[in-house]
Amino acid sequence: MLRSFLILIATSMIVASCQSEGYLPPQYDSYDDYPVYTGNDLGLTYTPESSGFRLWSPAAQAVRLHFYSQPLGGDPTRTTEMEPAEQGTWTASFKEDLLGTFYAYQVKVEDNWREPVPGPYTKAVGTNGMRGQVIDLNATNPEGWSEDKRPPFDAITDAVVYELHIRDVSIHPESGITNKGKFLGLAETGTTTPDGTPTGLDHIADLGVTHVHILPAFDFRSIDESKPEGERRYNWGYDPQNYNVPEGSYSMDPADGASRIREFKTMVQALHNKGIRVVLDVVYNHTGFTENSLFNELVPGYYYRHNEDGSFSNASGCGNETASERAMVRKFIVESVKYWAEEYHMDGFRFDLMAIHDIETMNEVTEALADIDPSIIVYGEGWTAGDSPLPVSHRALKAKVAQMPDVAAFSDDIRDGLKGSVFEHEEKGFVSGKPGREEDVKFGIVASTAHPQVDYQKVAYSDSPWAAHPTQTMTYVSCHDNHTLWDRLALSCPDDSEEERIKMHKLALATVLTSQGTAFLHAGTEFLRTKDGVENSFESPDSINQMDWPRKAQYAGVNGYVKGLIALRKAHPAFRMRTTAEVKKHLAFLDTGESSNLIAYQIADGANGDDWSNIVVVLNGNEDYQSVNIPEGAWTIAVDGGQVSPEGLGTIEGGVLQIPGRTAMVLYQ
Repeated sequence: MLRSFLILIATSMIVASCQSEGYLPPQYDSYDDYPVYTGNDLGLTYTPESSGFRLWSPAAQAVRLHFYSQPLGGDPTRTTEMEPAEQGTWTASFKEDLLGTFYAYQVKVEDNWREPVPGPYTKAVGTNGMRGQVIDLNATNPEGWSEDKRPPFDAITDAVVYELHIRDVSIHPESGITNKGKFLGLAETGTTTPDGTPTGLDHIADLGVTHVHILPAFDFRSIDESKPEGERRYNWGYDPQNYNVPEGSYSMDPADGASRIREFKTMVQALHNKGIRVVLDVVYNHTGFTENSLFNELVPGYYYRHNEDGSFSNASGCGNETASERAMVRKFIVESVKYWAEEYHMDGFRFDLMAIHDIETMNEVTEALADIDPSIIVYGEGWTAGDSPLPVSHRALKAKVAQMPDVAAFSDDIRDGLKGSVFEHEEKGFVSGKPGREEDVKFGIVASTAHPQVDYQKVAYSDSPWAAHPTQTMTYVSCHDNHTLWDRLALSCPDDSEEERIKMHKLALATVLTSQGTAFLHAGTEFLRTKDGVENSFESPDSINQMDWPRKAQYAGVNGYVKGLIALRKAHPAFRMRTTAEVKKHLAFLDTGESSNLIAYQIADGANGDDWSNIVVVLNGNEDYQSVNIPEGAWTIAVDGGQVSPEGLGTIEGGVLQIPGRTAMVLYQ
């Protein structure tokens, strides 16, 4: 009630102040009463003959459109008063070619002119993203773009996702990559370290992953693109500014709106040419600025949730949270992902702090993307960073993914079961020898689904299955957040030798890559990526965040092991079942008696069309040998603690199997 009362007072003031200006904005009792624009032409509509601009700002008294000759600085070269139009929009049109011109909207609310900014639907900007630019999108297409196709792909459980930061992958002095820190750096082929070890795109393709997940690469706020390269700050990019524009610091020329677009497309095309799909990490849940954000300068208050006292609520932990349940916010999110899928050929989206969004919005997102291409994947973090005014029953939480059939969520259950809680840095997990985490790992093995052999009362974070099917679980042990897996093992196991920690590391990745659900890997984990113990490296320098390519040769054995596990997973659909019914039918845990840190299971009867009739996976998280009974018959060893070989590393007979400490074994018939 208080919020509605405050809005009523504000809108009454607007009405009073407008009477002398000849335009009387409608009176709204709440944000829910704001009109919904149903057209598809918000932003700029450009041809060489004319340009049309349409901005949604229902409570505005007046709107000015400023034109500039440069991306930063200087006064407007021309200013046009926009005209009020239908459903809360304002329009202006020009019968001339405005190509290359920079522009910004300025809105008058409550007798105050707010700061000039690009509109939410702006698709090209200049330096630092504070002015839009008129461009011809068709002219930004690299050669052959019209023939660019998504690589063949079927179900999300077939994906092996590789999460990386654009700058990290190429910035190391020995990466051999010319365009370091740029979109074009990830497009380069034939790059190696000085000793000839492949890096960058060639390394990723050789590893065998199906999808590259790039950390936020839309225009974000924290990097000053006007500074020389060596003086710019580092940032992950979770401080959004212009959602429909690629980030300028990753381009060769941030001042040229077309440059960043063309280079982003070139990167996507290069990945597609290698058979790799591309996932964009999207952060629609909050903005980098709050009071002075681009949204708030144009439609004050509307795009955000508020506390009862009228202050901005903060479920993101970043100062604000967007109100996805409001019609024009939902429209913006849905149309934005559609734009990235169509204009940039994106193959998937990872939603940051997805539970800040409402369930209906997430379902509209997946429905809209399915109309473009049903193979586009959507997944996200099924939690918030703080409380929200959005009712829990409406939140896109991990526990509610069953209500979002085409959305997957990250499994923090198996993540922390394997290595220990991310909040307790010295705590050990299954792979580092802590007893009592077996059910967390088993829950992850069946991809958070209902299984009669999982004791949900012993699962740390989930007392019941939350995924309707394995397609709704992202199975992982580390990502950009928190410590790298290698650094975490160093923190929690300081007395163990490097050799022992390598065993733990390999066991963790083997568990991820043989579990049901969708496998997700942090870039560089295949060669024991380290950030020198820094946990939250979102603005740490390159020396901390860079992928240290010489480590690939140093830890070639680990790299080869992970590559082999990926190939094994891709070759055997038994590890990629799509329904809970299949998992219940084919996957059975073997009796391990009273042994702790020991899990064994069989996938039987050629599950999911596999040409291996029976598979046994044994995971020993203890440092010592343990025994497990496996079914009778001759078994071929495909994976042991050191190697992966589908053709076989030898054969054993069923019965008692002695498995070495900190080892994963995969056997088949």
